[in-house]
Amino acid sequence: MKSIVLTSQGEGGKPRPELAELDVPSPGRGELVVKMEACGLCGTDLEKMRGEYTASMPLLGHEAVGVVSAVGEGVEGFKEGDRVFPHHHVPCYECYTCKAGDDTMCDMYRKSNIHPGGFSEFFRVPEWNVSKGAVLHLPGRVTFEEGALIEPVACCLRAVKGRVKRGETVLVAGAGPVGLMHALLLEPMGAEVVITDVVHSRLEFARAMGVQVVLDASKDDVPAKVRGETQGRGADLAIVASGSRAAIMQALRSIRRGGRVCLFGVPSKGSVLDYDISELYNSGQQIVTSYGANDAETREALKVIGSNPKFARLVTHRFPLAKFNDAVAAAAGGQAVKVVVTP
Repeated sequence: MKSIVLTSQGEGGKPRPELAELDVPSPGRGELVVKMEACGLCGTDLEKMRGEYTASMPLLGHEAVGVVSAVGEGVEGFKEGDRVFPHHHVPCYECYTCKAGDDTMCDMYRKSNIHPGGFSEFFRVPEWNVSKGAVLHLPGRVTFEEGALIEPVACCLRAVKGRVKRGETVLVAGAGPVGLMHALLLEPMGAEVVITDVVHSRLEFARAMGVQVVLDASKDDVPAKVRGETQGRGADLAIVASGSRAAIMQALRSIRRGGRVCLFGVPSKGSVLDYDISELYNSGQQIVTSYGANDAETREALKVIGSNPKFARLVTHRFPLAKFNDAVAAAAGGQAVKVVVTP
């Protein structure tokens, strides 16, 4: 079978994606083998290829959906032909960290994964993932492309739940796929959304999706514009859907006294923020982070995607495995919103 794997043969020993021929996996006890039908290309995949993302194992492709092709001994509730979404990272739900509500910080969370990764014609879902209820049945009304959005939408849900009140102004820094997902989730919550980016095509796409206030972060005075939209106060919440230090700084300068900044995008390893901490303290502002999603959030994401056709519009580019390098170029170059890879 064809599979995209990371090698260390790139320039300077950096990881490089390579189309390899591997054996089709067989399911062990408690496991599933899934024939991939669609897999989203995530920003963390791009960072792994650049050698900048070290938070989890160097496997590519985690937004994968497909059809069960083989069922291991002892598996109940699944059969060949079932359309499924398997969550790649699964916590134990039993340790102190999980019980404290920080399940995506569980030691097991980042150790679990699908193999050899979602950019493969077939992949194996380990017994750990299956037994923990991390594999969802896809209803017929949800396409495979929409199913490939479940994981990133679930991550966005985790970032906004409990943090937004109706009528609040939320600045979303970054109009890439996850920034737009945040905007779509915030709309029914009654939030006033302001979105920024430096790529003109993405700003136009945000307008087409119904975002009312769209700012060019490379030209507009974002903090001043946000205050102009909020009677001088500033945003109640800023979600930084980018790893850019400049975006983080703009977010900090755009929130009101007592406001919050949520770091959602992944900063490159070694990123340093030069900010006057006394200003943060004196303004009563908070910086929080949001990482990953749990299985309850993937189930909620599936419902949200199935009820809002706007999410499907986020998929703008599609590439087969054989054209994976073109998929990477489209995603990294900014001309695409969401890229999906197919067999």
